[in-house]
Amino acid sequence: MVRIYADSTNDLSPDYIKEHDIRILPLYVTLGDRTGRDGVDITADEIFRWAAENKSTPTTAAFSPADVAEALQEAKDAGDDVVFVGISRDFSAVCQAAQLAVEDVEYEDHVSIIDSRNLSSGIGLVIMEVVRLRDEGFDIRTIEEKIREITPKVRASFVIDTLEYLHRGGRCSAVAKVFAGTLKIKPKIVVEEGKMNVARKYRGNLHAVLLKYVHDLEDELRRARPENVYITHSGVDRAIVEDVRAYLESLDHFENIIETRAGGIISCHCGPGTLGVLFVDE
Repeated sequence: MVRIYADSTNDLSPDYIKEHDIRILPLYVTLGDRTGRDGVDITADEIFRWAAENKSTPTTAAFSPADVAEALQEAKDAGDDVVFVGISRDFSAVCQAAQLAVEDVEYEDHVSIIDSRNLSSGIGLVIMEVVRLRDEGFDIRTIEEKIREITPKVRASFVIDTLEYLHRGGRCSAVAKVFAGTLKIKPKIVVEEGKMNVARKYRGNLHAVLLKYVHDLEDELRRARPENVYITHSGVDRAIVEDVRAYLESLDHFENIIETRAGGIISCHCGPGTLGVLFVDE
């Protein structure tokens, strides 16, 4: 049997995670003097409330090798192989922690660690491919090999309403330059080779900006694999999300348009009013 482990930054829906037996290892969020597990002890809404009340941004941390070792020991005791999918090494040390845990448990021949080179639902798209391959009966090394072909094709971008969270968190160096110029712009952030870069700068109200953003993606969307496209957001107004969905439906290209809410770790760094459209290039 092949088990699938993933960190909590993948932003897959709880229903999908349960249905496909994916085991989530949560990262940690610190709100002042309180530290809790992402999605277990602390939610995205709590993060936004705390940040607004304290005029500060929460901090985040990867799990420890010991956290992963416990899960791996369970798999080892059961005689199961493991595929672990993690957030890009450029954003967090979760893949490194997983590798150390594999060595500690002495289970190297039975564990594949996959760096998604992405974040949020970009990781989710990689995990969905791992699920498909596992269910088709492939072993972990074949899965790893095939996933290497997929990760460079995942297209993840998003527009953020406020620059403060990314700027304070230091996760995107390009944002520091934008931040120095103006707080009025709404940048389009793209994930490229495992790192975040500012691809475009929009101005205007959030609703208009997000519709412009998805329209600008049209050529890429029409070249995408048709199985799935994600709308991932951090609590954006319902009317905006529905308009984005309506536009994606109008393309008559995707079999599934999946909406997910960004979890605590992603919300810590992107802040409220963030929305992205994520898919896999053909």
